[in-house]
Amino acid sequence: MTYKELFEKGKNMLPGEEASIEAAILLESILDTNRNDLFLNPDREVSLEDEKIFLSYLERRLTGEPVQYITGIAPFYGLELYTDKEVLIPRFDTEVLVEEILKVIKPDNSILDLCTGSGCILAGVLSNSNNVKATGIDISDRALNLAKRNLEKYNLKAEIFKSDLFENVEGKYDIIVSNPPYIESEVIEGLEKQVKEFEPRLALDGGEDGLIFYRIIVDEAKRFLNINGKLMFEIGYNQGEAVKRLLLDKGYDQVKIIKDLCGNDRVVTACHGGNNV
Repeated sequence: MTYKELFEKGKNMLPGEEASIEAAILLESILDTNRNDLFLNPDREVSLEDEKIFLSYLERRLTGEPVQYITGIAPFYGLELYTDKEVLIPRFDTEVLVEEILKVIKPDNSILDLCTGSGCILAGVLSNSNNVKATGIDISDRALNLAKRNLEKYNLKAEIFKSDLFENVEGKYDIIVSNPPYIESEVIEGLEKQVKEFEPRLALDGGEDGLIFYRIIVDEAKRFLNINGKLMFEIGYNQGEAVKRLLLDKGYDQVKIIKDLCGNDRVVTACHGGNNV
């Protein structure tokens, strides 16, 4: 079959408004091409082997498996990051957090990324800043290996090691960031199939009210923050005021809630001004 014929077959097999985009991404990942090749070389012959791989990818997608897990690649902040089903897929929402970090980070600052997962936050920050001392931790060995691969892919330097939040962390940092699990436990079963059945529950489940990890981090972070250091979170769309209250109750100041492009609360930032409530 030709490139165009195979693309049309995939587009017709997949449901939903994203069928064309997903078919193109899957085919491009196999043929190592980009979107322009479909238009410039529609009559290119595709080998039988590649055709079989493409059809197997379509079958996987029809089960609900996310495109990013099928291809092993997820776009994030202008980068192409490795991903797999042991880590949360990097999302556009998290790019809002990266933007906020880049607004305040300075050369020679130190940054700690808790629950680093794929390492997407550090990759986004380090690829757009200079002389930053970066550390990423996670409880998952698979996530740590993936984070290392993503940073190495772009020659970005960071210390990556295993820790259950602050358990093995030492020293102080200018910025501590986290995109922790924040979905309420009972809500997970109501999520779309490609999330609840394929993404790791460890990276999703934030406990009964979704705030368990925020409470721990807010409670412990001051021991690891320099004075005037920043604590910065990604949050769920309905968690802004709750996380703000946690921070204020523990004596943080300059607490801000930042919305995403859809107008939803997405990031909360605060400053450790030296109070020890």
